[in-house]
Amino acid sequence: MNETSDVIIIGAGPAGLAAALYTGRARLATLVLEKGMPGGQILLTDFVENYPGFPEGVVPFQLMDNFRKHAEKFGAKIEMGEAKEIRKKNNLWVIIGNRGEYPSRAVIIASGSVYRKLGLEEEAKLTGRGVSYCATCDAAFFKDKEVAVVGGGDHAITEALFLTKFCRSIKIIHRGRQFRAEKIIQERMFANEKIEVFWNSVIEEILGKEKLESITVKNVKNNEISTLKLDGLFVSIGMDPNTGFVKGFLDLDEWGQIKVGPSMAASKPGIFAAGDVTNACPEQMATAVGTGVAAALAVSEYLE
Repeated sequence: MNETSDVIIIGAGPAGLAAALYTGRARLATLVLEKGMPGGQILLTDFVENYPGFPEGVVPFQLMDNFRKHAEKFGAKIEMGEAKEIRKKNNLWVIIGNRGEYPSRAVIIASGSVYRKLGLEEEAKLTGRGVSYCATCDAAFFKDKEVAVVGGGDHAITEALFLTKFCRSIKIIHRGRQFRAEKIIQERMFANEKIEVFWNSVIEEILGKEKLESITVKNVKNNEISTLKLDGLFVSIGMDPNTGFVKGFLDLDEWGQIKVGPSMAASKPGIFAAGDVTNACPEQMATAVGTGVAAALAVSEYLE
């Protein structure tokens, strides 16, 4: 059993590191557990142009490395480790990890979420080189370019509409014959001349050497194959929150996100959550930071 912390933060993305900065400044013994590299999903983006205070944009790794240094400056400790379970023991919360057990007086879960992938061969290689999972993050890089969006829900159609502000043309690839998105969003989409819909279609291949060059699309009704030359491909088929280790332990919504109240408190006293893993955070870095700060302030008040 490791030394008892005042607060353990699960996840070292924007929400987790922002929370660690604030709990560290509050002189709370803070341990951050991160299963991978500190930084979170934002590291999948080539460049960040919409984070306040950086008018020229910033490289995600540099920004998140500064987050890490800032949290560590105020005493937060960051360790490699993956949370597998949370248990109550002797009035403490104990994080059962793959590298040991970590007792704490309070917990902030900031484990984030992962973009659903298409699972195609060149997808990972071309991520950040034409393949993206966030239009609001990367649209500006495709000014006057031809792009496609994969998906048929609210988020996919909203992403396509956002891209019309930047791109020359947008093709929506959807495996069905009707969208799941709200009617009013669909109306705006159908009224936009820049958007073309490929119904009953799936992407078979993503092609490109150093950057995305084209995709192969198959019509599932007639098996017709077509090749589309593209500068960008936005995959918008949903996100999966990293909440497997608290399923059945905390209250989750229908999407598997942790339900939180105004103070970012979860359904068990002393456990809080922040960032994309919650049902209270749009998938943006700035809002993840805000919820991380809110959770840290709530922890300080709870421990008093």
